[in-house]
Amino acid sequence: MPIATIKGTPESVPKGEHLRYLQLWDIYGPLLTETRREICEQYYALDLSLSEIAEQKGISKQAVSDTLKTSRRLLDSYEKKLHFGEMTKRYDLAVSEMMTRVTRAMEQFAEAHPELSEEIKAIADMVSVGEAIDLGQEE
Repeated sequence: MPIATIKGTPESVPKGEHLRYLQLWDIYGPLLTETRREICEQYYALDLSLSEIAEQKGISKQAVSDTLKTSRRLLDSYEKKLHFGEMTKRYDLAVSEMMTRVTRAMEQFAEAHPELSEEIKAIADMVSVGEAIDLGQEE
């Protein structure tokens, strides 16, 4: 699930923490119970308020808050033990650095070979927006 924008972060959870838990939920959400997973999805991914979730679930706002608190504790515990969130950050940074190097190399190549500049520009555009190329697909 893609990372959602943060619109209604409660004052008790700073925006940076809200984003961190959204990222942890993306990674470890399947390890939560179905109820915790659903409430976290509604809160973190869909940006629903505690009141909106409580109304949809037919439970109290306090029960939603308690579920989120327990879920955050579990997500922190999973990250402390497994470190997938930290590994993902390092991987994303490494990929970003490689893509920057590839883009610069392509720019230099285009300068050295102006006859290929249009083709190189098309490839650079695909790389910069992260389009996947399916080599087995015919055009």
